[in-house]
Amino acid sequence: MPTVLQLKTFLAVVDHGGFTSASRKLRLSQPAVSRAVASLERELGLPLLHRQRDGVQLSEAGKRTARHAREALRHLDEMHAEVAAMRGGITGTIRLASLPFTTDVLVAPQLREFSQRHPGVEICVLEGSEPEIRDWLDQGAADAGVISLPARGLTTAFLAAQDMLAVVPAGHRLAARDEISYVELAREPFVRATGGCAQIYMAVANQVGVELDVAFEASGMSAVLAIVRSGMGVSILPAAALIGHPRGIAVRRLVPRTIRNLAVAVSASAGPAARAFLDQIAAMGHS
Repeated sequence: MPTVLQLKTFLAVVDHGGFTSASRKLRLSQPAVSRAVASLERELGLPLLHRQRDGVQLSEAGKRTARHAREALRHLDEMHAEVAAMRGGITGTIRLASLPFTTDVLVAPQLREFSQRHPGVEICVLEGSEPEIRDWLDQGAADAGVISLPARGLTTAFLAAQDMLAVVPAGHRLAARDEISYVELAREPFVRATGGCAQIYMAVANQVGVELDVAFEASGMSAVLAIVRSGMGVSILPAAALIGHPRGIAVRRLVPRTIRNLAVAVSASAGPAARAFLDQIAAMGHS
């Protein structure tokens, strides 16, 4: 019978992309992590991971094992949480997936407050793009995540509203303006971020009847900023991603004003601890 340590170690390797990262996360030696995964593979009788230069890839058996391992650990967490609730406390683990630019400003203060209220809950923060976060929620790899509204099919609590801002090279003619319209941005080569915020401003562009001339796509905010700074295009990014933005970039108000509404969502399999965190976020909106 697989042990809890084997299952946790296997999932840590999967979620963190390799044995070295998993060993740091679990505070175990890399040989200990390798032994735990190897022993799980021996017990199940099939290889679960394909070792590659740039990380690991799940085998077909590994995909099924990961799904069942998450369910098994979730049930264990629920058992501990429900018994703890009978004693008047909440325990367990929250795996919270956050957008990189929201972690420090929006998420960390909420996690500090939650940890003070529920010291028995272990908190694990993952960072990824919005498409990744939605996948993690669907797969049960994350219990809760920060996403944009609307979020059909998910239970959510409003977190914050963030302005989207126009971003142009510092020496660009539009940098002399206090505000920049979609019409003006549409006349320039456009850099579209693929991390999730594009759906917000592309919808507004459609509403005002302009088509942005997408010349580049980049998955990370830093990559978008690097392309803009080089003078190859303009873009639109969330205000929180532009705090302490690099030199060579001009940030201006966007016309019409465009808002990205962020929320915390929980997965269908979320346990009591994640739902308690969601309740805290929801209460914040009513305070």
